[in-house]
Amino acid sequence: MVGAPDEPEGTAAEPSTPSTPSAPPRESWVAARWRAIRGVFRRETLGKDAVAGTILGVESVPDGLAIGLLAGVNPVAGLYAFLFGMAGAALFTSSTFMAVNATSAMALIVADSDVGNAPDPDRALYTLAMLTGFIMVVAGLVGGGRLLRFVPTAVMVGFVTAVGINIVFGQLANLTGYTGRGANRLVRAMDTLLHLGQFHVPTLVVGLVTIGLIVVLTRTPLRALGLVVAIVLGSGLAALFTYAFDWEVLTVGDIADVPNALPAPVLPSLADVPDLLLPAFALAFVGLVQGAGVAGSVPNPDGRPADASRNFVGQGAGSIVAGVFRGMPVGGSTSASGILVAAGARTRLALFIASTVMAIVILVASGVVALVAMPALAGLLIVVGIQAIKPLRIHSVVKTGALQTTIMVVTFGLTLVVPLQFAVLIGVGLAIILFVAQQSNRLRVRQLEFHGEGRMRETDPVAVVPPHGVVVLQPYGNLAYATAPVFDEQLPKVDDASRGSVVIFRLRGIDELGLSLVAVLERYLDELEQRGSTLWLVVAGDRIRNQLAAGGLLDRLGPDRVYASSEWIGEAVHRAHADAEAWVAERR
Repeated sequence: MVGAPDEPEGTAAEPSTPSTPSAPPRESWVAARWRAIRGVFRRETLGKDAVAGTILGVESVPDGLAIGLLAGVNPVAGLYAFLFGMAGAALFTSSTFMAVNATSAMALIVADSDVGNAPDPDRALYTLAMLTGFIMVVAGLVGGGRLLRFVPTAVMVGFVTAVGINIVFGQLANLTGYTGRGANRLVRAMDTLLHLGQFHVPTLVVGLVTIGLIVVLTRTPLRALGLVVAIVLGSGLAALFTYAFDWEVLTVGDIADVPNALPAPVLPSLADVPDLLLPAFALAFVGLVQGAGVAGSVPNPDGRPADASRNFVGQGAGSIVAGVFRGMPVGGSTSASGILVAAGARTRLALFIASTVMAIVILVASGVVALVAMPALAGLLIVVGIQAIKPLRIHSVVKTGALQTTIMVVTFGLTLVVPLQFAVLIGVGLAIILFVAQQSNRLRVRQLEFHGEGRMRETDPVAVVPPHGVVVLQPYGNLAYATAPVFDEQLPKVDDASRGSVVIFRLRGIDELGLSLVAVLERYLDELEQRGSTLWLVVAGDRIRNQLAAGGLLDRLGPDRVYASSEWIGEAVHRAHADAEAWVAERR
């Protein structure tokens, strides 16, 4: 929706009576949207939004160039991604202050996606942005926001930590003037450190001075604007070296043409879509996870919780708009959103002001943008990479146990040595494995003992099914396919002495029963029947009954050995236990 956060719609009018005042008439959609727009352009918030938007817009100029540099594409594509992605997404996101732009993690995936080898590299980049946006929009429309809770912290900590190191490694060439050789960033970084004598000293000085200035100035009242001042001073030093001492230091203008006009829209290259599907899915996943982090850390001013699926749609719209106007793929940015809030923004109008400021810079100051020094941008990215490494978060994962730590370490190692689009998908696979492993480890089987006055007590299951006895078992936890071996191991053994007995499984509280679990119950029934014993079930709900029927167990047991739970807790299992006692007594 356009403008401020959604306002509650009017309610339908109720018939009035003499003693009851009538409800207000339902507000039309147009009127509601106009009221929302007026809410954005309020005098008391307009000034604060203008200041916050200007700060973010100015800060986003060097940031956008740096992200384009990190992605290995024309740095101006990063600038366009910030400008158009931010404005396009702000029309639709549920989070008021979500700044959507090209992030460092997404830039690294772009760098590994090999768009440079496409027949038309520029058009392949724009196509990648639009395809990523399309996937995000579809994910939002099908309610994909609910799936983010399945992404383990261990996977994301390992991934983000490795991304931070990759950012640092990837900028060593621009920082030192020496281009390392090797198959991946880690190998190239090691090669760079082995050739210290081949560093270009003026380039290295500009980069190190910029890093120092960023660290110092961002801790002053300048805050985010300290980044801009540091880049300006670093680029000024590069210009001094180049023109006063003839020590040439590369600038943005040396590697790309910086236009003084906004780009014309472009169409995607459908021929490139098959080759771009994998990186597009990886970009969508990373962008949406980062966007979820924004929604969690930057709440809406009215206190309403953000709709994750609607944020998906907003980020997708931003990426599509960025691609149409020659920009990179974009996603939610925690740092940019934090800058906006810290600068005092009151409504999402600040995001549009930030985009407008960037457009003005391109239109009137393209010559200045072209003078930005490459090692200064590299210094900015190195600071960003180092800040992405969070020792406290790593330590918190380590404290959770060996399994989580292993997942984190594996994700970290893979992200360092394989292309990021593959590392992301491997991380998703590890997340699924971790979830299944956690669920299977939580499965427990308990035995119910029956005492007077209808009381039941839980105990550990007996080791072996006794002769002429009734054993009532209650499983707790997830009974999906992966838990079948764990479930089987916890059941009492059946031996030659286990004759004339009844084992009752109480399946109350179980929502899902995979066919693998049905197969375990069937094998258990076989073992019991071979000794003249039997198996009964207490089932709650049609869903479990249908799954037992699909596995063939329901027909095999027949209606006499399957009890349906009722709203009275314990009634069905007490009835089954009493019938089982009678069954055993008859055969004894």
